[in-house]
Amino acid sequence: MSHYSNRHKALFLDRDGVINIDHGYVGSRERFHFVDGIFDLVQVAQSFGYKTIVVTNQAGIARRYYTEADLDVLHSWMLSCFASRNLALDAIYYCPFHPTKGKGGYLHDSYDRKPKPGMLCKAISDHTINPSRSILIGDSPTDILAAQAADVSTSILLSSTTYVDCHPTYQIRQLMQAVTILNALER
Repeated sequence: MSHYSNRHKALFLDRDGVINIDHGYVGSRERFHFVDGIFDLVQVAQSFGYKTIVVTNQAGIARRYYTEADLDVLHSWMLSCFASRNLALDAIYYCPFHPTKGKGGYLHDSYDRKPKPGMLCKAISDHTINPSRSILIGDSPTDILAAQAADVSTSILLSSTTYVDCHPTYQIRQLMQAVTILNALER
């Protein structure tokens, strides 16, 4: 029996491009617009017992477009939007570093920055997650590669572009297609 057998399953979500429309370096409420279907997706995932965990690169901090305090304010507001619908995001992990564009202490090649699996590995440990029963949804090959490196068994790429350097389990063009996949996996 695997040492993961009594652990939780998780739905890992990238933020920009999955939870909110990716306008590029979104660090304020004014620029934050939810992707159609995100609340339905989280509701279905939670009805199946998934923990919902955000894993997001935030190079806007490294580039000094906004601060970690700005991001904390934005994420508190985002969490309240989910809570007002009786939905919970169990955790948010973010990487503020960038290996070449970071300024000051944010110039760092972090193990947490996707495609490296650091944020996922921390979440798996912190929340007793079974990666073989978990799903990641991202909009970039870096998300898929991070999921694969962390042994997350199912990866869903939300993109109309086909990439040769990553091989997601599923590729979708609209977030609501992930609800269909989730329902099929839980049958």
